[in-house]
Amino acid sequence: MASRLKFLALVSLVLVGLDQLTKAMAVHYIGPRGRIPVIDGFFDLVLWKNTGAAFGFLTGVPGGRWILVGLALVGLFVCAWLVTRHLAGSKVMLWGVALVCGGALGNLVDRLRLGQVIDFLLVYHRSWYWPAFNLADSAITIGGVLLALQLLRGKS
Repeated sequence: MASRLKFLALVSLVLVGLDQLTKAMAVHYIGPRGRIPVIDGFFDLVLWKNTGAAFGFLTGVPGGRWILVGLALVGLFVCAWLVTRHLAGSKVMLWGVALVCGGALGNLVDRLRLGQVIDFLLVYHRSWYWPAFNLADSAITIGGVLLALQLLRGKS
């Protein structure tokens, strides 16, 4: 159990560091320009400040910031509980939980420090676009997919 917790902490801290570094770079380099095309018609770097959660969930809701902080803390507690109680040794499950935990921590740092989350990756095609996201969001998504696949396969 101790080695799994150390792994969870290490991956989470590395992710938080990389997430905060990329967000600081986005603010510094993209901020003055507003938008930097990378792959014309498909992918740009932008600087969006998100006060809500995914897809604008809880944006503009009084106390929404603190609701999201509370949800993140509950999620982190669940991650730690999963690692100590249910991840018998599955490396895929452990990686999934570590990615979700690291991503949640990365966005939590933004919410506590700035009151919003810095998003800077934008995928789009013509008038369609996916809401801007960041490294922490990517880690949460990849971790969630790993967990879902393992659960669908009936493995823990």
